[in-house]
Amino acid sequence: MSVESSAQVPSEASGWQKTNADYLAAALEWLRLRLARRAADLEAAHESSTPSLVQATPPGPAPAASRAHGFFRRREPEPARLLLNPAPSRRSGQGVSDADLASAAAAVEAALEGDPPPALRLLSRRFGLLRFEEEILLLCAAVELDTRVAALCARAQDDPARPFPTFALALSLFEEPSWDALSPERPLRYWRLLEISQPGAQPLTTSPLRADERIVNYLKGLNYLDDRLAPLLAPAAPSGAPGATEAALPPSHQALLEAMAREVAQAREAGTAAILQLAGPDSSSKRLLAIKAAADAGLNLLRLPASALPAGSADLEALARLWQREAILLPIALYLDAHDVDKRAESSAPPLLRFVSRLDGLVFLAARETWPAVGRPTAAFDVTHPTAAEQRNAWEEAFGRPVVPEAAERIARLAERLAAQFSLGISEIRSIAEGGPEQAWGASLAATRPRLSALAQRLEPRATWDDIVLPENESRLLRQIADQAAHRSTVYDAWGFRKRMNRGLGISVLFAGESGTGKTMAAEVLANHLELSLYRIDLSAVVSKYIGETEKNLCRLFDAAEDGGAILFFDEADALFGKRSEVKDSHDRYANIEINYVLQRMEAYQNLAILATNMKGALDSAFVRRLRFIVTFNFPGTKERREMWRKAFPPETPLGPLDWDRLARWNLTGGNIHNIALASAFLAARAGATVTMPLVLEAARTEFRKLEKPVNEADFRWIEPVEAAS
Repeated sequence: MSVESSAQVPSEASGWQKTNADYLAAALEWLRLRLARRAADLEAAHESSTPSLVQATPPGPAPAASRAHGFFRRREPEPARLLLNPAPSRRSGQGVSDADLASAAAAVEAALEGDPPPALRLLSRRFGLLRFEEEILLLCAAVELDTRVAALCARAQDDPARPFPTFALALSLFEEPSWDALSPERPLRYWRLLEISQPGAQPLTTSPLRADERIVNYLKGLNYLDDRLAPLLAPAAPSGAPGATEAALPPSHQALLEAMAREVAQAREAGTAAILQLAGPDSSSKRLLAIKAAADAGLNLLRLPASALPAGSADLEALARLWQREAILLPIALYLDAHDVDKRAESSAPPLLRFVSRLDGLVFLAARETWPAVGRPTAAFDVTHPTAAEQRNAWEEAFGRPVVPEAAERIARLAERLAAQFSLGISEIRSIAEGGPEQAWGASLAATRPRLSALAQRLEPRATWDDIVLPENESRLLRQIADQAAHRSTVYDAWGFRKRMNRGLGISVLFAGESGTGKTMAAEVLANHLELSLYRIDLSAVVSKYIGETEKNLCRLFDAAEDGGAILFFDEADALFGKRSEVKDSHDRYANIEINYVLQRMEAYQNLAILATNMKGALDSAFVRRLRFIVTFNFPGTKERREMWRKAFPPETPLGPLDWDRLARWNLTGGNIHNIALASAFLAARAGATVTMPLVLEAARTEFRKLEKPVNEADFRWIEPVEAAS
């Protein structure tokens, strides 16, 4: 049902409040007179029929035929009741004349001459009520506004058990009754302006009617969001700095806002719904654009999470109508946040699509991807993060450009570094910058921390360049990786490479080598150097035997890390990035589809991803081609092992004389060396002594047996060297 744009009840104006109160007083007086007149007419007709009833019917139960035709009331027989009170009484309403009613009606018409008109007339126009429907609504609201009306309703229906309005009462009370008003497609019932209590098989016409509480308050001039919607909705303003929504948009987003404004204007001119789909990964920018577009249309934006939508059709329809009714009563627009909804999920997609298909007015549907089958025409907009140059300018403006050249240069360098590493919206940048330049990097890390708790484990990077021991070539490759991650903005944006590339903007790295050769430590070194979070992907949580689930998990994984504050570390990557096989059955086909998706998504990822494997030959050749770097971690030589032994013990560890050359002769990896050093430290702590060569040899013997290496006891025997005679 199409609705027109509406303005809020002018509840701020005390003059309008007085006018509205005067109108309600006049309307209630007119209604009381009509009810009293109706009650008096019923009583007069009833009393005038008493003599004939007394003469024709003896005291006692009424004849069955008469009862069947409804000539007698459900209470005691009329003659007996009248004989108990034969004298007619002068009750209120019996003296209501046509002149009294005309005078009251004239007072109501006079109260309607205000501009803007009273709330009842505003509501009647917005919902398209007939005069009879407006009078029914007044009758139902009057019970809440005037305590005398309930008793008058009972008298007007000649039944003390009915102190409430009914359709039957309204049809007999007002001058222009219309049976259409009872239809569920007419506004009173469609918009649920009235509540009908219809127990069992009771007829609709005699069922109690009650005005909705929200509508009664509206008629009194109190216009606020329905309390049934309030728990589901929240202001859409992003959690940014105060005044962030008034800040100037970057040029790329300003062009989007202008296009959105044109769509809203065209929809209003055509009298149709304006449903704008906002697609993309930047949720804060989408919300900011929607707020500004709604404000330009004179509307306040309210956010409804898609996860709050009920699954049942009846509840969903009730929620949709309730929102539509509020959109008529208040200047509001809806921001339906489906940013984290997977449109392939059966439990989420149908309710969302059914809900959107029932909405009118201005609606923003925010999701990562556009929804092709919404059920009605929509306009789609791809909202990306501001460009790196726009983010750099936003950082500098948020920090304030210092007058001192040295300080200005320091701020410019920080802004460039932040823009190169993180991908943030304008409101987020302003919020983070409030903490000052010194806190900006840490706050950006916290703001972009991906929600990967179910798919990845966050590692605390402790290793530094001084801790890792690698050959010169591998060490140089690690330095190159760090440099490329740090200077992406300069090359891609300042030097124009981004204009020529639409993929491969991220850095994909493969660490290949046997277990314990330093692959995880190298990832920690990079994360520590770049001051980024490191997440080790839990492949057991990502890879699923169910078709499509692995791709869905990978999509969540890469999307969550897209803002740039994390390094993804895929350990044992050959389980995920293996070779495609010849298709022999459906399982092979779906496995190849899974690998194809991984290849495409990995190439589209724009940050640093590290894959580690000890089976390089098991990786698909198409994937190897897409890698930026391949670092091979070979078994360390004697020179590297000697350095590893020296760095295996922290400076705080009390060491005795150790034979580094002898230790370096053992064919061990860095992981094995670390295990032996740690075990010997515990042996020394138990003995209350320093770490000595015998303790290291004892720990080494245990490690060799764990590795099932041959143990020659002579290799683990230590003879203290004899000092040369002086």
